[in-house]
Amino acid sequence: MTSSSQKTAAAVAARRTKAEAALSRVHDALTRMRREKAPIYVASVGRRAGVSRTFLYTNPQARAALAEAMADTGARQAQDTADQQAELEATWRERALNAEQALKAAHAEIIQQRVRIGDFLGQIRDLEAEWTQDSIQRITTENTTLKQRVRQLTTDNRTLDERLKAARSNMRFQDRRIADLEAEPEVGK
Repeated sequence: MTSSSQKTAAAVAARRTKAEAALSRVHDALTRMRREKAPIYVASVGRRAGVSRTFLYTNPQARAALAEAMADTGARQAQDTADQQAELEATWRERALNAEQALKAAHAEIIQQRVRIGDFLGQIRDLEAEWTQDSIQRITTENTTLKQRVRQLTTDNRTLDERLKAARSNMRFQDRRIADLEAEPEVGK
């Protein structure tokens, strides 16, 4: 019986060594997957470690390491999701603050423009207040008189210009006539 017990003991030792080697590969695969931030599933760990899924389910140490890694991954994913949500919220918060600041600046500009418009309207009213109805009537009458005078002077200017042109034309004619007379030989001498 010693020989069969030795064979059994040797088989058990070989199985234990094989299980420890497989367990070591599982731990290494889990470490690499955590470092790579890869999702941890039973099938993916089995492929990376070179062990069967049955081994991962039946070996208590492998099952415990896998459960711990899956829990850590879930916590890490939850933390990553929370970090992304916080980052998005911070971005929206920043945008909201920027929009609020721009809105305040726009309101300040609108108020400034309204004050300016009010000042200009006041200046217009002040200018209108200086003119009474009599002074407006008097200026309108003077304006009409001046327009009539301009029309009359324009007509006179046109008439004088025509006379000037006619006088110049007569002068040219007279100059030619004198030149022609001077050029004729004297008949009576």
